[in-house]
Amino acid sequence: MISVFGVLIVTMFVLVRAPQSAPIVMTPADLTPALPTAVNARIEYIADGRRVGVDVLQLDDGSVIEIAPWDGQTRYNIIVAGLDRREDQSNEPVRTDSLMLVSIDPATNRIGLLSIPRDLWVEIPGQEERDRINRAYFLGEVRGAGSGARLLQQTVSWNLGMRVHNYVLIDFKVLVDLVDLLGGIEVSINYTINDERYPDNNYGFDPFYLPPGTHILDGEDTLRFARTRHGNNDVLRAGRQQQVISGIRERVLAVNFLQLIAQVPALLASLSENLQTGLDVQQIVQLALFAKDVEADDIRMRVMNFEYLQEYTTEEYQQQVLIPVVERLPALLRETFGDDYSR
Repeated sequence: MISVFGVLIVTMFVLVRAPQSAPIVMTPADLTPALPTAVNARIEYIADGRRVGVDVLQLDDGSVIEIAPWDGQTRYNIIVAGLDRREDQSNEPVRTDSLMLVSIDPATNRIGLLSIPRDLWVEIPGQEERDRINRAYFLGEVRGAGSGARLLQQTVSWNLGMRVHNYVLIDFKVLVDLVDLLGGIEVSINYTINDERYPDNNYGFDPFYLPPGTHILDGEDTLRFARTRHGNNDVLRAGRQQQVISGIRERVLAVNFLQLIAQVPALLASLSENLQTGLDVQQIVQLALFAKDVEADDIRMRVMNFEYLQEYTTEEYQQQVLIPVVERLPALLRETFGDDYSR
């Protein structure tokens, strides 16, 4: 499962200053096929002289959101995670199926994104033994409902030496709905995907095949493209997930951007319980306006690949995991986030 970008439209909105409010809890609602009308975008002045549709967005309830890009001064880091949750697991702790660390550096006007393999063998705060990084969220939720995101942030921070300020957690449905909302995305591969064991939502299989070439994928096939792992490995899968992010970014920038961000409150409400984040609506809108002006060349996407990993089989339970080559990780982090990534 790909996260929010991320990974997704949300991933584009994820790098913003520390929230001043509690994490969003959104009321469940169905996602309509078209963008909902959530604002009055006419050019008109409100009482203090600001212009609706130019200086502010005015919501249906009369409240306004400033149309201004993020003016943060320091690096801000977000962990974006896709949750491996089935339809019958809505109230159960689950593992993460994909992880991306996203960082914005306003000093250089750059964004860095690092894909982290789910089988990375790491130290998890509060656990005596090492474990897969994809169990950090699960173990946090077992300790106490609502604690998973915090433990995931702490785990990534502890093992990579970077403070993780916030989080975005998404379920499978978010990716499917958002890609369909954008009319599909374009991806290219130079190898064949033939996954006869791709899982469905009922603990069975839904085979997925995609030949080499360029393809326009709908939401369901985008999820399969990002999530399939049989026949190749997590490194290739992470590369595909980053292709999805790029495809979503291209589609987002191709539509009426102001109209799109104007729909953020209604869109978040529609995504409801399938998305969790510590960011508020004002911050997401500010981020969107900041991110759209970052040049593609200033967005660094990297994968923690086998140059920085070593395959390993644990003595207990014979688990196949990936050990980080610790002495090489700083070079990867500098390449992705800049020389001062740890500040």
